[in-house]
Amino acid sequence: MLLWERAREPFSGAWALPGGYLEPDETLEGSIRRHLAAKVDVRELSHLEQLETRSEPDRNPLEWQLATAYLGLVPSDLDPALPADTRWYPVARLPRMAFDHGAIALAGRERLRAKLSYTNAGFGLAPEVFTISQLRDVYAAALGHAVSTTNLQRVLLRRGLLEQTGERREPGPAGGRPAALFRFRERTLAITDQFAVLRPPSG
Repeated sequence: MLLWERAREPFSGAWALPGGYLEPDETLEGSIRRHLAAKVDVRELSHLEQLETRSEPDRNPLEWQLATAYLGLVPSDLDPALPADTRWYPVARLPRMAFDHGAIALAGRERLRAKLSYTNAGFGLAPEVFTISQLRDVYAAALGHAVSTTNLQRVLLRRGLLEQTGERREPGPAGGRPAALFRFRERTLAITDQFAVLRPPSG
């Protein structure tokens, strides 16, 4: 989760999701893209979708605010330049959060986990080309549990989500065989199996 440290009240010193006010002439999506580019230099989002709107009267102690949250994904190999007050945090170890942003972060994580089960949302997190082992690591990090390389490959190929590039990646210093490179067939969100759930391994 990409967070930035607030330098003013309320919640000075706490961490918050990037965001800001909506200008009179822009859409919600245009606003979040502007704030991401201006505050944290994130310009390339592989996927963006509206998550939820919050309207609790006490969510901001200074004024009543509506907040519309978005879930945005960036590929795991993207390394944007970040200001000193901004960093990536594991959702499982969030720092002290401002407003209700901790709850929003957890809602985003649960949305992503669900989407990874029944859609092709993995394209939003994976590099353009990858080995199955790399993709397994991406899924495991997002889902919060171990993922079988063999099962993941079988499921995603059966659904027609992946295709081989015809190329191989040479092994690293540890040796081994060259690994086949894959890519997602589509890089826009699509439901692939509406009843599927990627569960942790039993035992």
